Amino acid sequence: MKFVDDRLPRRLDGWRSPRLGLQMPIVTYGTRGRPVLLFPTAAADYLENERFFLVKAVEHAIMAGRIRLFSIDSINSHAWMDRSLPVREQARRQALYSSYVEEEVVPYIRRAVGNPSERIATTGASFGAFHAANAFFRRPDLFDTLIGMSGFYDLEPSYLKGHSDENAFFNNPAWYLRGLSGGPLDTLRRHSRIVIATGQGAYEAPHASRNLSNILNEKQIPHRLDIWGHDVNHDWPWWRKMLPHFIDELGY
Repeated sequence: MKFVDDRLPRRLDGWRSPRLGLQMPIVTYGTRGRPVLLFPTAAADYLENERFFLVKAVEHAIMAGRIRLFSIDSINSHAWMDRSLPVREQARRQALYSSYVEEEVVPYIRRAVGNPSERIATTGASFGAFHAANAFFRRPDLFDTLIGMSGFYDLEPSYLKGHSDENAFFNNPAWYLRGLSGGPLDTLRRHSRIVIATGQGAYEAPHASRNLSNILNEKQIPHRLDIWGHDVNHDWPWWRKMLPHFIDELGY
């Protein structure tokens, strides 16, 4: 099976990020529809979601002009997954990555769709769900939809190891969401759509999704917590079912 249909519009692009000091590629699928920013899992690259057929799973929506998909690199291998780095430096690099998304990727997407104020949907699985959620909750003025699949939303247990500074705090949704107020909170309550989905099978962590849901409930932020069955494992076959299901359900 081909990774994507030959007829699917696909554009490879990229630039050297001045914030990260790295060459950061981006791939676009489709030419019209609601923009969706897709993050890779773990230490993977911008084409991972294509190689594992997640793009093909939503090909029908792209081909129909319902969504336009943008996929970018992770820098986890230079940050949280580089255990030789001090946690303070890992957090600093995460903050730079968030700035790259907000100040470089979002303007690129807005130029591509021809709307300088377009709010963008975010999605990803596993570590990609964390990045999608962090982007979404940090800047609800830039992002209007979150589809988190099999994710975790608190860096503290596995990565922060008791460390806390500004970079860590404002890139850990489980921490900064509790203090959210004013306009950003109102935007999340009234003008955003949130789906938190997880399975309960092998290597899944449904408690992580429930914990995020509890925080959102405390803040009176509407969302959908969708817990799938005990046969649903932390793996691509299920994410290939989840993403098109929620894209269709949200009416994109």
